[in-house]
Amino acid sequence: MDITPASLVDKYISHLTNERRLASLTCISYTKDLNVLIKYLDGITLEQLQPSQVRHFVAQLHSKGLSGRSLARALSAWRGFYKYLIRYQGFSNNPCVDINAPKSIQALPHALSPDETAQLLAFTSNTTLTSRDRAMFELFYSSGLRLAELATLKPVNIDFQDATIRINGKGNKTRIVPVGSKAILALQDWLKQREKLIKPGEDALFLSQRGRAVSARTISYRLKMRALQQKIDHNVHPHVLRHSFASHILQSSGDLRAVQEMLGHSNITTTQVYTHLDFQHLAAVYDSAHPRAKKKADT
Repeated sequence: MDITPASLVDKYISHLTNERRLASLTCISYTKDLNVLIKYLDGITLEQLQPSQVRHFVAQLHSKGLSGRSLARALSAWRGFYKYLIRYQGFSNNPCVDINAPKSIQALPHALSPDETAQLLAFTSNTTLTSRDRAMFELFYSSGLRLAELATLKPVNIDFQDATIRINGKGNKTRIVPVGSKAILALQDWLKQREKLIKPGEDALFLSQRGRAVSARTISYRLKMRALQQKIDHNVHPHVLRHSFASHILQSSGDLRAVQEMLGHSNITTTQVYTHLDFQHLAAVYDSAHPRAKKKADT
């Protein structure tokens, strides 16, 4: 009876195809991941494989450039394979249980420089829609809002006297965020224009031409088009302005906790990744601030 690893993989894929009715592309992916496992067995039987050896396989694959996401998918395929072997082929252990893939490095959006941000916002707001756009984009950059947060704002959320805005963020958590003077002026101008568009019963801060709440998709599109018009050589979307806000504040203040509060992050580790500083900036801060880094004065 043929009980080689390859034959067991064939039986499992047949099971997925004919009994579980998985899509052909899914079965092809499973086959590829299981063939990788077989390749790494190197004389060990499937039944002899130990968790420590699986961890070693994962480490080897990771060192060769396989991403955390790809490894997580492979481990999922391997675990499912062993569940099948235990249920139908008399195996007793699943060596892939409780083994996690390395975390992938989180891709961060490009942060505009302060000069690029100023260039983006340096447009004339002489129409109702350009007045709205300036207010939206100034507020994005001034206060680091998420797209969904900005799209659901209402005029009552703004406190012009304190120059703050109340945000209803993720998890229905409320936070109060400062609003810069340029954003305040842009908002005051927009609120005058808003009266020309608003429909009865509408309470959204930012409106479309039809007088209803502007959609998140429209906000993103208008920002992208404005960046092109202002000759910004990057793919600018709302998250880029949020990231630019966080990076510029952190570079100027170094106050990670304050940035965490303004961004609405529940965990500071999220802020540490999100508001990364480039090495040159860190080195400059170190050279200027650390007592041991400063050069001795000439004597």
